[in-house]
Amino acid sequence: MAKTVAFGALVAALFLLTRRGGAAAGGPGSSCTRSCGSVSIPYPFGIELGCFHSAGFNLNCNHSYQPPKLFLGDAGTERHEVLDISPGNATVRINSRRLEFSRWRHGSAGGGAATANRTWGADLPLPYFLSQTTQNTVRVEGCNIHVELRGGTDDKLIGACVAICLCPALQAQVQDDLAIRDLDRDGKCEGHRCCEVNINEGHSFYSIQFRKINQSFSGDKLGDVATLDESYNLMNKETPKATLSWILPSNSTCPANGSVSAPECRSDHSSCLNKTKPSTSITGYVCRCSNGYQGNPYVPDGCQDVNECENPEAFSCYGTSQNHLGSFTCQCPDGNSGNPFTKGGVRLGVGIGTSILVVALGAPIITRKIKLRKMKKMRQKYFNQNHGLLLQQLISQNADIGERMIVTLRELEKATNNFDRARVIGGGGHGVVFKGILDLHVVAIKKSKIMVQREIDEFINEVAILSQVNHRNVVKLIGCCFETEVPFLVYEFISNGTLYQHLHVEGPKSLSWVHRIRIALEVARALSYLHSAASIPIFRRDIKSSNILLDDSLIAKVSDFGALRYIPIDQTELTTAVQGTLGRLTEKSDVFSFGVLIELLTRKKPFVYRSVDGDSLISHFEKLLTASNLAGIIDPQVMEEEDGDVQELATLAATCTKLRGEDRPTMREVEMTLENLFVKKK
Repeated sequence: MAKTVAFGALVAALFLLTRRGGAAAGGPGSSCTRSCGSVSIPYPFGIELGCFHSAGFNLNCNHSYQPPKLFLGDAGTERHEVLDISPGNATVRINSRRLEFSRWRHGSAGGGAATANRTWGADLPLPYFLSQTTQNTVRVEGCNIHVELRGGTDDKLIGACVAICLCPALQAQVQDDLAIRDLDRDGKCEGHRCCEVNINEGHSFYSIQFRKINQSFSGDKLGDVATLDESYNLMNKETPKATLSWILPSNSTCPANGSVSAPECRSDHSSCLNKTKPSTSITGYVCRCSNGYQGNPYVPDGCQDVNECENPEAFSCYGTSQNHLGSFTCQCPDGNSGNPFTKGGVRLGVGIGTSILVVALGAPIITRKIKLRKMKKMRQKYFNQNHGLLLQQLISQNADIGERMIVTLRELEKATNNFDRARVIGGGGHGVVFKGILDLHVVAIKKSKIMVQREIDEFINEVAILSQVNHRNVVKLIGCCFETEVPFLVYEFISNGTLYQHLHVEGPKSLSWVHRIRIALEVARALSYLHSAASIPIFRRDIKSSNILLDDSLIAKVSDFGALRYIPIDQTELTTAVQGTLGRLTEKSDVFSFGVLIELLTRKKPFVYRSVDGDSLISHFEKLLTASNLAGIIDPQVMEEEDGDVQELATLAATCTKLRGEDRPTMREVEMTLENLFVKKK
């Protein structure tokens, strides 16, 4: 393999699917072929006419291979090799394939956004779709790649992640054996040069979209993507595998009477379950064996009793186990008592007194040790789940950033007195903020309210990017803790409150006019930096006075990045709600949110203000500006202190809040206008 690639990336998108299940033999016609090579062919599948349920369940056995191979569909359409069929789980395990991204589809390496996209699953026959009964994950391995997974029918964003490399030498040279070094012994992703997106929604097919982050690297190879079974190891080179679910298409539904099943559920002890193919109007059903039974519900006597006593690993019994049809019992032997379902739960009667004494004396010590061990394992589990290893790689590759980033849960507990509610200094739709002392510095510790794994993945991407953001008017990210279910972020503590608190004080006097112009300029500088100077353009989207902090010198700091968004791949805009108005999430969205200028001019609270005519603050402001009657709404303190520049700032504020994004200026243009105003004031 080539040792050097100008912009190399090894990308593998993995769908981690269900474990294999058994299949029962049988079906209509004794002459039907019921195996091909080592693969059994249970009904509703078949090869010959009359041996399968309907189109889509027909298979072909290609004897030109040794041993023969089984494929979905008729002979000549050998696209998906069948490895295993589980009628009880309604799944088929197939050999997948890699999709090669050999060229950039849009933009170029020298400028603009270099992007590419492909679909997976659009060519599947009618009854099939990617299994959604288990946790599905897209895994990416490579350098400087932003990946989005979307539902193919409605293009709904399911999740996104960023794979980054911090060492320039690795950005320019990526190869198979190099990527493997960042995997553990099981071939699993460990965080650096890889990222994951969980799939928790079902779709008939998926769109996988990629974008090169660092435009300074050229090249035409982006990488590969494949759907992979959970047993697949990235260290080996075997063909990737995927698990499909299927339904029996039908215009009818399962009978409402639970004692009567659907026609195809032919076995006793089976039932019918209504199903709809995801993202389509195709309806149908599947058959299931009743609890305590397993096998093929589509053939007579296909559901057989499970002998739980022969499988103690799945059905624990530390007493006497006895099997029954559809169930089993587990009892303590004669002369014993306790809980036979737990290890050590059965005790001899004569030993009860001694056992109680031993338990009473040793329980506190044992309980504490068990609790500490569980907590340690849980912290490690969350650390791995939340991609904490990415931060470890950050330390090894960029010490000036990384050495301060990792913060343990124990350190945060000590810093906040075990998250004492008295330490809470703020909260809102995106999380709770605690005040704490870490390494003799006062810090703000944010616990996000995100709970869905997809949102946690986005949270990790936020950390990866914000860790490299450095601007005097952006609250600095100090560290992060991944040892809890919901990660924590540690920011510098800004002690002087919010712009909202300084503006809306009791009494006629608030911030001076000069301070207001300077604060507006500093916020504009921060947003302009996030839009253009950061490694990935960032949209803040929720600029309001309560999210602008002021330090002791009244220097503005943009904070609370819970609502930030990155530029979506191959799009210039995305429908979103911006400050209560249906708008477009582009660089102009932050400009709309920059209507905070009106709040600085008027000292009116934007979300509660209503004119006598019922107009909102923005609408009333624009009417008075058009009528050249700003004195009716401008803060009297501003009218006293300004010297002819209110009109220019008011016009800028009204332009920023235009409903049409194309009518608004860019944040860079806003920054330049405010710069000129501030220079004149000085």
